[in-house]
Amino acid sequence: MLTTTVLLALLYLKAEAQQKQVIDQVAAVVGKNVILQSDIENQYIQYRLQRGISGSAETIRCRILEDLLFQKLMLNQAEIDSVEVTDVQIDQEMERRLRYFINELGSQEKLEAYYNKSINEIKSELRRLVKDQMLVQQVQNGIMNEVEVTPSEIKNYYRTMPADSIPMINTEYEIAQIVKKPPISIDEKLKVKERLFELRKRILNGERFSTLAVLYSEDPGSARKGGELGFYGRGELYPEFEAVAFNLKDGEISEIVETEAGFHIIQMIERRGEYVNVRHILLMAKVSPYALEKAKNELDTIAMQIRNGDITFEEAVEKYSNDENKGKDGMLINPYTGSTLFDAESLDQQVSFVIDKLQVGELSDPVPMVTEDGKDAYRLLMLKRKTTPHKANLRDDYNRIQEWALQKKKQEAVDKWIRDKSNSAYVRINENFTDCTFDYKWKNE
Repeated sequence: MLTTTVLLALLYLKAEAQQKQVIDQVAAVVGKNVILQSDIENQYIQYRLQRGISGSAETIRCRILEDLLFQKLMLNQAEIDSVEVTDVQIDQEMERRLRYFINELGSQEKLEAYYNKSINEIKSELRRLVKDQMLVQQVQNGIMNEVEVTPSEIKNYYRTMPADSIPMINTEYEIAQIVKKPPISIDEKLKVKERLFELRKRILNGERFSTLAVLYSEDPGSARKGGELGFYGRGELYPEFEAVAFNLKDGEISEIVETEAGFHIIQMIERRGEYVNVRHILLMAKVSPYALEKAKNELDTIAMQIRNGDITFEEAVEKYSNDENKGKDGMLINPYTGSTLFDAESLDQQVSFVIDKLQVGELSDPVPMVTEDGKDAYRLLMLKRKTTPHKANLRDDYNRIQEWALQKKKQEAVDKWIRDKSNSAYVRINENFTDCTFDYKWKNE
C-alpha cells in the first residue's frame, strides 16, 4: 500500500507536469507536513493512467487523500525519531531512477520533452520524492522488521481461511542442473582486442564514437543510445571499468579495459563530482565451437556415469559443475520468490521445453544455455519434483502459507501503528473532505 515503485514515480512526475492549471490549496496537514490539493490531483491522474477508474471521482480522491495521510504520518514519525537518509543514498537512488526513465523513453532529450521540464527541474522534484519515499520506507521497515509468526500462528491462519478462498496452486517444478562453462581461449580474446583496437584507432582518426557504438557494441542497452550509460556513482560499475572511467578527461578515449562482461573502450562525456557519464563500446570474446563441443561431450560422459549408478547426481554437481551460483545440490533458485519451486510461467522457455519431457528423477541430455554473463555453455537438467494442481495445504505449501501469515501479521502491525499514531499526531483535514469515508479514524484538530 505504501511502497512506491519507479513506475509510479514516473507517472507521478508526468501527472505533476500536467497539473499547472490547478489553483492550489491545503487539503490536510499532518504534523509539519502539508498535503496540497494538487498532490491529490496529481495522484488522481496517476491512478487513471495506471489502474483505471473504479468508483466515483470523489471516492477515489478520498482514497488518495488517506494514502497521502499514511505517508505524511510516517514522515512525521521520521522527524520525531530523527530518521535520516544521506545525500549519497538519495543521489544514488535518484540517478538509478533517472537511468530507468531515460532507458524507457530513449534519451535525456525525450525525458525532458515528456515532462516539458529541464533535467535539473526533473531532478529537483524527483530528489524530494525519493527522499520522502526512503524515509517512509525506513519507518515502515521499523514497524515490520520485528514481526514474526510462530508455527501455531501459521496453522491458525490456515485453519481460519474460508474454504472457498484457499487458492489453487498450479503445477510446480523443482529442477537441478550440472553446468559446464567452457573457458574462452587466449586466441579468441586476442581477436576481440584486435577488433576493438581498430575501432579505437578509427575514433582517434575522426569517426564518431557514438556511431561506432551503435554499429558494433555488444551491450544492447547502451548501443542504441550511442554507447551512453548515463550517470553512475562509485561502486556501481565493474571495478576495472570504474577505475579507468573516473580518471578520463572530457572527450578522452581510454585504452582497452577488460571486465567480467568483456572488453571495452570508454569515452568520457561528463563528470559531476563523484558521478560520471561515459560512452563505451563492448565486445565479448566468444567460446569457440570446439570448446563447446568438448563441454557437451564431457556432460554426456557425466550423464552416463549418473545413469549407470557410478556417481550420484549430487556428487556430480559437487565434482563437475562450474556454475558459481549453484544452489545446494545444483538446485535452481527462483529469482522471484527465492525458493526452489517454479511454476510454468516463471521457467525459462528452453528449460520448460526440456523439463516437460522428463519424468521425476530423470536426467536430460546436454542442452545449450547462455549464462548470466552472456557466455555459451551446456548443462544437464534433472527434474527433482513435480507437483499436481491442488488447493494450498500445510503439508505441501507450508512455506507459502507461512509467508501469507507473515504478510497479514505485518499489515496488522502497520494498521495498529496507524491507529495509535493518528490519535496522537496533529492532523487537520480541510472541510472539503469531511464527507470522505476513511478506513481509519483521523483525529481532526
